[in-house]
Amino acid sequence: MAEIKSHEFEGFLQRSATIYRLFVIYGPDRGLVSERASQIAAKTGVALDDPFSLIKLDIGDLQKDPGRLIDEAGSIGLFGGQKLIWIRGAANEKYLVDSLQQLSEKPLEGTSVIIEAGDLKKGALLRKIAETARSVATIPCYADDARALNALIDNELAAEGLRVTTAARQALVELIGGDRIASRNEVRKLALYCRGMETVEEHHVNEIIGDASAVSVDDAVDAILSGNTSTFLHAMQKITASKTAIFLVIHACLKQFQLLDTMRAEMDEKRLPPGQVMQTLGRHLHFRRKPIIEQALRTWSADAIARETGRLQAAILQTRKRQSLEDSIALQTLLSTTLQSGRRA
Repeated sequence: MAEIKSHEFEGFLQRSATIYRLFVIYGPDRGLVSERASQIAAKTGVALDDPFSLIKLDIGDLQKDPGRLIDEAGSIGLFGGQKLIWIRGAANEKYLVDSLQQLSEKPLEGTSVIIEAGDLKKGALLRKIAETARSVATIPCYADDARALNALIDNELAAEGLRVTTAARQALVELIGGDRIASRNEVRKLALYCRGMETVEEHHVNEIIGDASAVSVDDAVDAILSGNTSTFLHAMQKITASKTAIFLVIHACLKQFQLLDTMRAEMDEKRLPPGQVMQTLGRHLHFRRKPIIEQALRTWSADAIARETGRLQAAILQTRKRQSLEDSIALQTLLSTTLQSGRRA
């Protein structure tokens, strides 16, 4: 078992990351998950601009072809050398769990695997397999505490030769912290604003920093399921302003519809009311989100959920084929889903 705590990560990255071939990075701070996955990818020695060495997969790709991870891990690159398989949007899919179990039982030769997952609860199969296998490095990513936020502030401002007053630091800490990428971008924006000065004052923070602590992908997904167009657009505006990747929203929306599909099948098969299904399959959900999910179960039929899931998967595929239009495709698809939810409600 190799679980890397937050305060251990920098040391692990510098001294031990190259020892491992399998990495599971998970947690509610999606920005931190993405950032740490990128840092580990850079340590593998794989050319990240080489499509023959780097294979990026969405969880939807594995859903269509459950054996693909094993096949890719066992194949030799076209031109030889090291290879990296990078999977995003994972949760607790059985086909992924089974593949990770198989890969963890024998050493990988020339291939590294990075799995980015969401907030895996204790006991989740993917997390359980990762934590019990000696060959897998598991890296939980939770929202930064005050110590981590202060270190982030110091590192980013020091790069511009800036000091920060106590009042400015306190004001800044209160406005960041919900998502690592969003927080880092806000501090960099502040550093750029104050370039050429010696000290960052409180009024500089108030003039330039938005509320990055409130950026939440779940807020956008909840607005989509509620059919609340204005709330959705407001959430997306904040996410875009924080430089958080929009693909995180469409992935989270797909995962939510996949969960709805499972719940709806349980309802129809056992003739259960939504509330009873929520007690079993929705235990891991935050209590504030449960009424929204329950209402969605009442308004979305099994066929409609299946169609929407397929449409979201197709949109994700299009974002990979046409990366220059990724944000536009994702936003248009999510807005369409929001409007459908509104009509059903």
